Amino acid sequence: MSTGPLARFKVIDLTRVRAGPTCVRQFADWGADVVKVEAPDGDSGLGGERHGPDFQNLHRNKRSLTLNLKSKDGLEVLKRLVAQSDVLVENYRPDVKFRLGIDYESLKTINPRLVYASISGFGQDGPYRERPGFDQIAQGMGGLMSITGLPGQGPVRVGIPVADLTAGIFCAMGVLVALLEREQSGQGQWVQSNLLSAQISMLDFQAARWTIGHEVPGQAGNNHPTSIPTGVFATKDGHINIAAAGTDIYGRMCKAMKAPQLATDPRYTSAAKRLENRDALNAEIEAISVTRTSAEWIDALNEAGVPSGPIYKMNEVFADPQVKHLNITRKVAHKVLGEVEVIGQPIELSRTPWSVRSATPEPGEHTDAVLAELGYSAAEIAALRAGKAV
Repeated sequence: MSTGPLARFKVIDLTRVRAGPTCVRQFADWGADVVKVEAPDGDSGLGGERHGPDFQNLHRNKRSLTLNLKSKDGLEVLKRLVAQSDVLVENYRPDVKFRLGIDYESLKTINPRLVYASISGFGQDGPYRERPGFDQIAQGMGGLMSITGLPGQGPVRVGIPVADLTAGIFCAMGVLVALLEREQSGQGQWVQSNLLSAQISMLDFQAARWTIGHEVPGQAGNNHPTSIPTGVFATKDGHINIAAAGTDIYGRMCKAMKAPQLATDPRYTSAAKRLENRDALNAEIEAISVTRTSAEWIDALNEAGVPSGPIYKMNEVFADPQVKHLNITRKVAHKVLGEVEVIGQPIELSRTPWSVRSATPEPGEHTDAVLAELGYSAAEIAALRAGKAV
C-alpha cells in the first residue's frame, strides 16, 4: 500500500500512447492508486511494444485491469469503478466516449465528485474536433517547427514529443487544481487539455513576440533567438554551450577568454548591436574557443560566472556526476525483464517523496484483485471471464 502524498486518490487510466499516460504517470509516481484499464488483449503497440523502453517508462506504478468496453458487462464494471474513484483520464477521439456512454455528463450522475480529464489533439469542439491528433502535427501547427533548425533549413521537428508531453503535464496540473477546488465545492468537473494548445503555450516568449510585438520569429539554429552570444561553440576536442547574454555576463566572458577587444569593439557594445552582428561575434568567439578543450573552457567560464556546459550524448548524460547526484532515475524489478531503470520525477518534496514502487504490469495482471475490491465474487469474476467482458 502506497503512503505517498496522493495515496488517498484512486485514478482510472483509460489512456493510450503518450499524452494521456504522461498525465497519469504524475499521479502514479506520487502514490495514487492507478488502475490502468486495457482492452482484453492489452494495449501493446499503443505507445511501443509492451516490454520496450517507452511502454515500460510510461506505465510503472499502475495496476492493470482488462475490460471489454464494447460489452454491457464490461461497461458495468467500469461504472462500478467510477463510483469508487476520484479521477478518470481518457484520450479517446472526442466522439468515442459519447458513443460508449462514458462521457463526463453521464458518469457524474454516478459520482458527482469525479474529476474527469480529457486529452485530445485539437480540443473537444471546434472545426478540427474530429481530426486525429499526433505530436508532430501539433509541432507544425503550433509554430514550433518554424523556429527550430538552422536558418533557411526548412521546418524541423524537435527531438522529443513536446506537444504530447506538455499536454499530459498540463492536464495533470488541471486535475490537481480540480481536486483542490473539490475540497471547497464537493463537486468534480471536466478538465480538458489538447496538444495544439499545449504546444502554443510552450512557445512562450516566441509566441509573445508575435502577439505583442507583431514580429514573426524565424529559425535561429543553435543561437538564442534574442540573447547573444548564447549558442554552440567549437572547442579543441568538441563543442560546448556558452550563454553570455547581458552586459555583465558578456563582460565576464570577454575577460575569461582573454579577449578584451570583444568588450570594446563598437559592433558588440550593446545587446542590440550584438544581436545585429551575431554571426561576426560568434565567429570571433569560436576562433578563441577552439584553442582549448571543452573541459578547460567549461571550468574557466563557470569559475568566472559565465554559464557554460557540455553537449552530451544520452549515455554521457547519465554518467555526469550532477545527474547521478540528482537521482532522477529509479530501478525496479520486472517479472519478465528483470531489473529496469526508469526516468523519474524532476520535482522533490522534503517530506513526501515520489517513488517507483512497481514495474509496468502485464495485461490484466490485477484484474481479479480489482474486481474483488469492487465487490465481485469469485463466481461473478469467472462469469465475466467466460463472457469475455474482462
